[in-house]
Parts: sequence; C-alpha cells; structure tokens
Amino acid sequence: MQPFSRLMATAGTLLGACALTMSLNAQADTRLTYKSASAGTAYYQMGVELSEAIKAGTEGEMTLTLEESQGSVQNVMEVMARQGNYVFTAPPGLVSKARDGSGPFEKRQNPRFQEIRGLFPIPSLTMHFVVASDQDVLALDDLVGKHLLIGQGSFGAREAQRYLELFGLIDSVEVDGADVGSAPDALKNGQIDGFATAGSFPAPNVIETAASHEVGLVSMSEDQIEQTGATPQLIPAGTYAGIDEDVLTTSLPVVAYTTTAMDDDTAYTLTKTFWERREAMAESSPWWQSISPDMLENFEGKLHPGALRYYDEAGVDVPESLR
Repeated sequence: MQPFSRLMATAGTLLGACALTMSLNAQADTRLTYKSASAGTAYYQMGVELSEAIKAGTEGEMTLTLEESQGSVQNVMEVMARQGNYVFTAPPGLVSKARDGSGPFEKRQNPRFQEIRGLFPIPSLTMHFVVASDQDVLALDDLVGKHLLIGQGSFGAREAQRYLELFGLIDSVEVDGADVGSAPDALKNGQIDGFATAGSFPAPNVIETAASHEVGLVSMSEDQIEQTGATPQLIPAGTYAGIDEDVLTTSLPVVAYTTTAMDDDTAYTLTKTFWERREAMAESSPWWQSISPDMLENFEGKLHPGALRYYDEAGVDVPESLR
C-alpha cells in the first residue's frame, strides 16, 4: 500500500473510532424533563436544587431540564402527550383522580394516565397558622376574634377556609383575602393578627416573620386532624425562632412521578441518586430534612419498577399496594 493510501486508511479508522466514542457518550448522557411549578415558587427552587443534585450525583451523566408549570393539574395532563423521560410533581390524590377519570380529569380521560408511576417523595405542602403571640403553641380556638389573612385561590387559602368552617370558627374570625405575600409585613405593622399559609417547612415567609416578631403556631389535636381528613404533619420544635414545642398540623403530600415510558435503569439511577444526595441538599435547604422513606405510605398507585428495585436493595419497607 502506498504511503498516502495507508495514511488515508489510518485517518478513516481514527474517524470511525471517534464517531463510536461520541455515539457511546451520547447514549450515556440521559436527559430528563422535570415539570413542577412556576418560577419564583419554593417548588421551582426545589427543582433547581434537585437538578443540581442529580447532575452532581451522576457526574453529569444524567441531567434534569426544568420547565415552568402552572400547577399539578397541568403536570398530570401533559402525560397524555409526553414521551420518554418525563418527570413531574403532583399530590397522590390528584394522580388517583386522573386514573379514575374524576375531578378535573372527568372530561379529559386518557389511557396514558394508567401508566403513571411513583419515584420518590418531595417536601409536602404544610399548613401553618401563624399568630402574633407570646405563646409558642396555640389552639384553633385561640383564633377567635383574630384578623386572619389567608389569601385566595391557593391550596393554603382553601384549606384555611375549610378548617374555619369545619370547626365553627368562620363567624368568629375576620378573614382577609389579601395576597399572602404581604402577610409578614402586615403582621409586623399590626394590620393583621395572623396569617395562614401552606408551604414546605421551614417556610420562608414564616422564617421571616418569626425572626423579627414574637409569634406562635396553631397546633391541632389528633382528633381535629382526623376530622380534616388530611395527612398529619409534625413540625419539630426549633424549626422556627421562638417555637420551642412540636406543632401538629396537616399537609398535602407531593410526589415525583414518571411513566412506564421511562426505562427501569433510568428510574433506578434517578431514585438512587435522589436519596444519596438528599442529606447534601438538606444542608443548604432545610426543607429536604423533612423527607424520609416513611413517606412512601402517602403514595397511591404503583412505584416505577426501577424505583422499586432501589427501595428493595436499600431495605426500605415498601407497602404492598405500591408494588
């Protein structure tokens, strides 16, 4: 073979090897779409933190691309059109409604809703009733005669209204529908006596209020929790400045879901990396401290087989109904 021919053959071999390497690298880089909430919310921030954690935990081999969302209903609805590695957050009860074709899905039933599978829990929406007080912990009856800001349209506003009605307090409390974002300043200025808000604890607006004003949190009895039909949630003592007792309240569980379109190995790696990086996330954002494998009890439907493989390997007690 002439020198020039040998040179061209060698170059061809090298180019082929490079192409193969690039192809393998492309296959190794798993990309996922993560849809949770609108920008500026706590849940969008959690998505940012989760994206960073997954990238770090897989050394860049798995990446989460965040997309803004208008809420959980939209997240579930998009299952109808999404393919492959679609990850989204929603309350388990909402996913059950999608499967049953009830509630917001009554006129939008779709067989793909049956393919939704659970991965791991994320911080729950926790109810807070914050009241200007020199007491750490108050009872619901202590709201009588108070001017309480609850906002409107949000989960927290709906739950606060429901509880006031359920426990016969609606006519004894002055309810304010102003934006909850103004609540910390309104309480400090004496314009309101307290506010209700729902957010993953420790909630930023409650941290802000407790750091600059003497406040207490309403703690419900176990009987009251049962009457609400909501999931119990304990806010540990010391979570907020000046609150040195445990507070028992309610929460709305939130779960990261995907569908059976995600392959088992991807679901396994995503779930495994989430739990392995949870403590590191909690060091910078305390709301991840509330996450534990016990929260699998709040799931409805089935786990993704890849996620289930991880839980079984880790020795996690998985409810039989999730298998």
